[in-house]
Amino acid sequence: MRLALLRSVAIPFLGALLATAAPSCQGQEVESIYGPLPVFEFHSGFWVNLHHFLYHEARARLAAKEARETAGKSPGPALKQAPGSVAGLSASDQRTWDAAITYYVANYADKDLIVNIDLILLKNQLGDFEDCNELTGKKKPQCDAGLPGKIGAILESAAPIYRARWWADQDRANRRWVTRAAPLVREQGVGLSERLADIYQTRWPKEKIRVEVCAYANAAGAYTTLDPLRVTISSTDPRNQGPEALEVLFHEASHGIALPVEAAISRECKQRDKPIPRDLWHALIIYTTGEVLRPVFKEGTPEGGGGDTQQQLKSNVVPYALRDILSQRGWEQYHLLLVLYWQPYLDGKVNFEDAIAHLISAA
Repeated sequence: MRLALLRSVAIPFLGALLATAAPSCQGQEVESIYGPLPVFEFHSGFWVNLHHFLYHEARARLAAKEARETAGKSPGPALKQAPGSVAGLSASDQRTWDAAITYYVANYADKDLIVNIDLILLKNQLGDFEDCNELTGKKKPQCDAGLPGKIGAILESAAPIYRARWWADQDRANRRWVTRAAPLVREQGVGLSERLADIYQTRWPKEKIRVEVCAYANAAGAYTTLDPLRVTISSTDPRNQGPEALEVLFHEASHGIALPVEAAISRECKQRDKPIPRDLWHALIIYTTGEVLRPVFKEGTPEGGGGDTQQQLKSNVVPYALRDILSQRGWEQYHLLLVLYWQPYLDGKVNFEDAIAHLISAA
């Protein structure tokens, strides 16, 4: 899952400013039958889900338009609209829904959820106001989210249609995903977080990391934003199911705690007067998460014991997110370098600084 780190000093300030206006209750946090969970808190929030659904549908329409315009020019695969996304709506509801998607096409569909500041702030604010049934404060002043432009009114207009048509099924999928991920988090969360923090020469956040569980996230199926550190994950993406859910959660969370790795890589490259290898730190995070999880899956076959444990181990040594983009980004070489120079550090045979130095020297 590709992540761009945000360093603008305005972001933490704006995040803190917006957070002060948000209602303090968190009634939408998904309860677990397994009791309080460590490390993460899962939310299936109405507004965040509606936002991502509209974003997905807008991108699907935009991709379909581009495909029509480039017919015969071998366009890439286009996003598919959600099943039944338009059929059966009344004429009035259809106009309202189309207006919402048109707004997203015009304002958001061509922007990246990970790096666009407006989208990051919007997503966080919608999460903070998940307990409100409105966003503009017309009925409840405490539910005025202070959203910019027309987006508050757009979301409110689309809300009844989404609630009646899709929300129940999507919320059910979100909660089902949490129910399946919860025992893995409860049993392994503390140990994995401590191990990863130790590897990255840092500390895991004291507060639980908020995870927005949505039917749709981004093209990668999950993404992370910083200041505050929050993870958004798709409950319906096939890449996020079963034991892979644990890999995705800790891989995404690692983006917020692995800053010492990026700093060390940058420092070592500067000392050697070398350009920073593009995405090396990201490949390292994915590789590390897979290696840390390897003993977890060695203990037995998750999900009832019916699968091929060796195949599961293989998929976690080179997790799917890395495997899918090896040929596109030249990460085959990164994987080899990580095995040769980072793995000894994970095995306790060399120290952090030497591992980074050897890695950069060979990169």
